[in-house]
Amino acid sequence: MTFRYDFAPTPFGDALVVFSDDGVVCFDLSEATDPSVPWLLESVSTRLAATPVPDPGAADEMTELLDEYFSGVPLSFVPRITLDWRLVDGFTRTALQTIADIPWGETMSYGEVAVRAGSPGAARAVGTACRITPFSVILPVHRVVRSDGSPGQYGAHPERKRFLLDLER
Repeated sequence: MTFRYDFAPTPFGDALVVFSDDGVVCFDLSEATDPSVPWLLESVSTRLAATPVPDPGAADEMTELLDEYFSGVPLSFVPRITLDWRLVDGFTRTALQTIADIPWGETMSYGEVAVRAGSPGAARAVGTACRITPFSVILPVHRVVRSDGSPGQYGAHPERKRFLLDLER
């Protein structure tokens, strides 16, 4: 299996995009202000047990989709891009696949996602799935909100979640 990486611009900074032969393995905005920091790529390499190689231009299609999305075009990244789920399994994967079906401009509570994912009462596990997703933005975890309708967190960047929710309204 070959792993490659490139960067895709977003309003939050450049995202690290890691590809396998099967699709996008990781879209990481955790250090969007400087995604070239070595630990970010090292972290992904450790989880993959392989070191992705640079592939300038690999994220061009992703960049086009991001440009559309951030200009306000209602779109779903999936199925327009193929996700390689190798870094996600168990209930986390089930929850994230459920979240993928939340339509543009709509939200669902953590508890509602848990019910739809087949595990009522697993709202906290849904929150964990959202926090550790390897597919930030392209999988709409920002559409998952607290039961009172308030946005909640988005990693260490709740302002990004608010931005994305506002964009989709």
